[in-house]
Amino acid sequence: MPFSVNGILCTLALLVLWRAEELVEACSCAPVHPQQAFCNADVVIRAKVVGEREVDSGNDIYGNPIKRIQYEVKQIKMFKGPTQDIESVFTAPVSAVCGVTLDATGKKEYLISGLCKAEASGSMHVTLCDYIMPWDSLSTTQKKSLSQRYQMGCDCKIVRCPSLPCEISAPEECLWTDLMIEKQVHGRQANHYACVKRADGSCSWYRGVAPPKKEFLDAEDP
Repeated sequence: MPFSVNGILCTLALLVLWRAEELVEACSCAPVHPQQAFCNADVVIRAKVVGEREVDSGNDIYGNPIKRIQYEVKQIKMFKGPTQDIESVFTAPVSAVCGVTLDATGKKEYLISGLCKAEASGSMHVTLCDYIMPWDSLSTTQKKSLSQRYQMGCDCKIVRCPSLPCEISAPEECLWTDLMIEKQVHGRQANHYACVKRADGSCSWYRGVAPPKKEFLDAEDP
C-alpha cells in the first residue's frame, strides 16, 4: 500500500512539474533587431512608469474574468504613434503568458514599444516579445536612430543569419549576424547599426556615429 501512495505522489509531482514547464514555455519570442521592433510596433515611446494596478479586461470564452496589469506612464517623448500622449500601458499579469514587469516607482525611464489599444485612446498593449528596455541601457546610436534612421529603414528587411556561411537573397536585405557570431541578441549590429535604404534602392548597414557615405539617402547626418 505505501508503494501505491508513493507512486501516486510521484505521479502528482511529475504532473505539477510538467504544468510548470508548460507555463514557462508558453511565452516564446523570436529575437529581433531593435529596428525590426521599431518598424513592427504601432507605438514607440520613452516614458516613466508611475503607477500599477490589476484590472479586469472582459471575460474569456468560459466566462472567467481576464486580468490585466495597467501601468500608468508619464510620456517623455513619442518616436512613433498617435498624436495623443500615451497614459496607460496594458500587459498580461504574468510572464508565462508574455506579461511584462516594469518598475512603477517612477525612478526608471524605459523605451517601450507595442501595439495601440483600439478600444481605449491614450493607451497601448505590450508583451515580452515587444522591445522594452531601460532607457539608460540603450547605446547612443540606438537613441539617435529612434528619431529617424529606424523609420528610414522600415522598407528594408533584416534577415537573421541561421548558420555560417549565410548571405542575403535580395538587395533590400541586411544580414543580422549577432546571434551567430557573438552568441547574443544585443551584439554589435543591434547596438550600433541601422539597416538603411540607399539611393539605388538597396539596403545596407549604417553605423550612425560615423559620417554617412554619399550613396545613402541621409546624405547629411541628421
